[in-house]
Amino acid sequence: MALQFEPSEYSDRLARLTAAMAEQKLDAVLLFAQESMYWLTGYDTFGYCFFQTLVVKADGSMTLLTRSADLRQAKHTSTIENVVVWVDRVNADPSVDLRNLLSEMDLLGARIGIEYDTHGMTGRVARLLDNQLTNFCEIVDASYLVSELRLVKSPAEIACVERAATLADDALDAALPLIKAGGDEAAILAAMQGAILASGGDYPANEFIIGSGADALLCRYKAGRRRLSDKDQLTLEWAGAAAHYHAAMMRTIVIGEPSPRHRELYSACYQAIKAIEEVLRPGYTFGDVFDTHARIMDERGLARHRLNACGYSLGARFSPSWMEHQMFHTGNTQEIRPDMSLFVHMIIMDSERETAMTLGHTYLTTAAAPRPLSRHGLELLVR
Repeated sequence: MALQFEPSEYSDRLARLTAAMAEQKLDAVLLFAQESMYWLTGYDTFGYCFFQTLVVKADGSMTLLTRSADLRQAKHTSTIENVVVWVDRVNADPSVDLRNLLSEMDLLGARIGIEYDTHGMTGRVARLLDNQLTNFCEIVDASYLVSELRLVKSPAEIACVERAATLADDALDAALPLIKAGGDEAAILAAMQGAILASGGDYPANEFIIGSGADALLCRYKAGRRRLSDKDQLTLEWAGAAAHYHAAMMRTIVIGEPSPRHRELYSACYQAIKAIEEVLRPGYTFGDVFDTHARIMDERGLARHRLNACGYSLGARFSPSWMEHQMFHTGNTQEIRPDMSLFVHMIIMDSERETAMTLGHTYLTTAAAPRPLSRHGLELLVR
């Protein structure tokens, strides 16, 4: 068995989950989010793109329903002892296998929570599931039951986040010598990801974002590479990943002399992050963080150029995104608590002047001021 944490860590997590289930009077939960299964048991796979679910009963017993390809994966990487395989076949409907399994587990008529809001649950699967279970049990949407438990990190998890942050710094260190006039985006990406993998890190849950010139105004990955010109801008968003725990960073790097607009936008980004550090602490909410960002940007006439979110919670995540569901956006009442790993990003995209500026890194919250996890500062990077 190849577990990332000590068995006691998983026992503590299971106890927290069953306590939350008791509060919500759930007899069982069906976990479809891969990160939920990983957090709870260590189960590590990309087989969640097919139908699979982990059934957790109120007494703490667990059974995984999955395909044959993941049988050994579950046995080797997790604490799961009971694995049931549904058979790949023409017109297969694994929701029938699940209903039969739940019947065998004496859950007929039970109150069962289901993780609907996850990449591991397609619309087709949701329809099949509802069709099978509507008259079998009471269904409750429990999409965020485990996700909420994962917001506050244990000491063992914090060690993984800190390791991920070191890897993110290593990636930037590897990239900087290559960011210059004539520099190749492909070589920059290879150096960044290579630095992380060479130090024992993981692939991230989504692609690194890279774009120069006009593409620097994009904050999503796209195919295609170019070489940097002698007066250019390069936007990078990346994350170190250790045991699937992420620590993200974001920078727009100027090649050549920064324009006055670059410096103006950088100043706004920097001032916003420093102000956010004053509210990224207990007593404030995720909504307060966004409101701070919006106020500073809007006071500088940048309302049209900023985004409607300025960061999110990070943790162990799987493709297609390293973002957790709790984001810094307007009206989010999620309280900030100690030991959260939170990515704060400032993104300003001035399409009229084709000028980009971004700035961000990951923090660990404490009982007081947040602790930046990067060894790099927030200065404007010019090459």
